[in-house]
Amino acid sequence: MYAEASAGTGKRIAYRRRLARLTQQELARAAGIALGTVRKIERGERGAGEGVLDAIAAALGVDVTCLLPRRERADDRVHRAMPELSAMLATHDMPDDGPTRPLIELRGVVAEVVTWRLAAQYVRISRQVPGLLAELGRAFHSVPTNCRTDSAELLVAAYRAADAVAYKYGAYDLSARLIDLMRWAATQSENPLLEAAVAYTRTEMYFAAEAHAAGLRSLERALDILPLRPTHPVVVATRGTLHMRAAVIAARAGREEIAFTHLAEARALAARVPEATYQGTEFGPETVRIHELSVAVSLGDGYARRALDALGSWAPPNGLAAERRSGFYIELARAQLWSGRPDQAFASLRSARRIAPQHTREHIWVREDAATLRRLKRGDAESLSKFAEWCRAGE
Repeated sequence: MYAEASAGTGKRIAYRRRLARLTQQELARAAGIALGTVRKIERGERGAGEGVLDAIAAALGVDVTCLLPRRERADDRVHRAMPELSAMLATHDMPDDGPTRPLIELRGVVAEVVTWRLAAQYVRISRQVPGLLAELGRAFHSVPTNCRTDSAELLVAAYRAADAVAYKYGAYDLSARLIDLMRWAATQSENPLLEAAVAYTRTEMYFAAEAHAAGLRSLERALDILPLRPTHPVVVATRGTLHMRAAVIAARAGREEIAFTHLAEARALAARVPEATYQGTEFGPETVRIHELSVAVSLGDGYARRALDALGSWAPPNGLAAERRSGFYIELARAQLWSGRPDQAFASLRSARRIAPQHTREHIWVREDAATLRRLKRGDAESLSKFAEWCRAGE
């Protein structure tokens, strides 16, 4: 489906191109499109397919939402892709005939999709992942049963990327279906670490349902199948990510002592490995520090105030994934709001938007806190009113 690029979109592209100090020819080369196409789009003389807009956004190093006309929002594009994704899941065990690239090529494509997930590029995922999942399904079913482990691992990663979109955009039934398929594919991979990674993702269902005690039990069962004293970095990190998430969900359940016990375990394990992405999840000392704030906010405003004092001026480094850094500023804003610092809270929300606009716009806490800030300031800041409208505060 095509999103017509109006003159407004063309002007946005031209503006971003100049900020990036690129000529039209350099932009065309970086995006892999014709120079004439760039010129016509910037003049508003032709429409642009979603793939062209995505390529231009990638070449400019910006989120595609920065280029969309006001009537064409990111969530519209994502929701248009949901029926195709749902239809693909209905036939996951009977994929349509079609071309199937070699596994080594599919591995590279899946790695790129994982990068998009960590960067909160949900529009790009929603466009690419239905076809990718169909192709991975063909790859999985075209080989003997005893040769399916590699393609099963790729399926888990692709299902997880699709789930990130479904969950962030409120399609919880679809998210639950994707998590079930992740669990099935993980068993086919014969990789217990992958099954633990799926348990980490499955916790989303418990967060959405506010079934925090059940989610905590699920994570603790996943921890039971991993070595208690791991030595390999991937195993250390996998165990650490489960403790990290268990700390947050225990805090949501009001289990303070258990939350801090899991957080201490995560901190100790993080000290043994470098900050990196393991089994599709970031883990390391900086990530655990972000989760210290998550636990404090989950426990309530009294803990949040102490967490702010402990944080001081610390901020997550730019090397961390955009979704992770954006989430930090969203939680920081809530802690600041509870602590009577509305101006700082708004600044944090704007930082979250700058880092990962798609993630920020769909976050329920952003809407709630923006609505609260607008009430507190009673419309005396035009930028706050515009921000509240952008994130649909109060909906």
